[in-house]
Amino acid sequence: MQTSAHNFRKAASTFLLCLALSGAFSPLIVSAQNFGTPLAPYIDDYTQVTKLVSAKQLEEALVKAEAFLATKPKDPQMRFIKGVILSDMGKSADAMSLFVTLTQDYPELPEPYNNLAVLYAADNQFEQARVSLEMAIRTNPSYATAHENLGDVYVKLASQSYNKALQLEPNKTTVQPKLALIRTLFSPAAKP
Repeated sequence: MQTSAHNFRKAASTFLLCLALSGAFSPLIVSAQNFGTPLAPYIDDYTQVTKLVSAKQLEEALVKAEAFLATKPKDPQMRFIKGVILSDMGKSADAMSLFVTLTQDYPELPEPYNNLAVLYAADNQFEQARVSLEMAIRTNPSYATAHENLGDVYVKLASQSYNKALQLEPNKTTVQPKLALIRTLFSPAAKP
């Protein structure tokens, strides 16, 4: 997501890079166990698909994910991973659809809401992103990534409001410094 939403942390393609590998995938596994899904026999399938995604072998990962889901179509973890794959493949509409379905089937899982928000933000749909992130936080108040993303969404929404204020009143001197601060915050040089 290298658009204006480049600062958002996703549990989508970046999920495997910055969340799953750092242990943030564990809540999804625990949640899947809560659904009565015995995960032990499937750990190898999850690991194989995750490794393929990490290696950017997305087509092969998608094939394996779909084969798994052919036998376990309601499995939340593999469905989530498939959404990650679709997002990484640039199939945002398909990924969005999958994450929306996951939020409907498993509303207690915060990661699909977060991923949905990241996709909305990439499409400059910041209000929808805000709503999704608020749902992620409602389901897991300690989900730091969703809180960070919500902060970024608020900044983007503020930027839109400041720009609108300038359109309505071009000589408004109090708005320019605020916009400059936001631009600095989201500039590539501001990244760690």
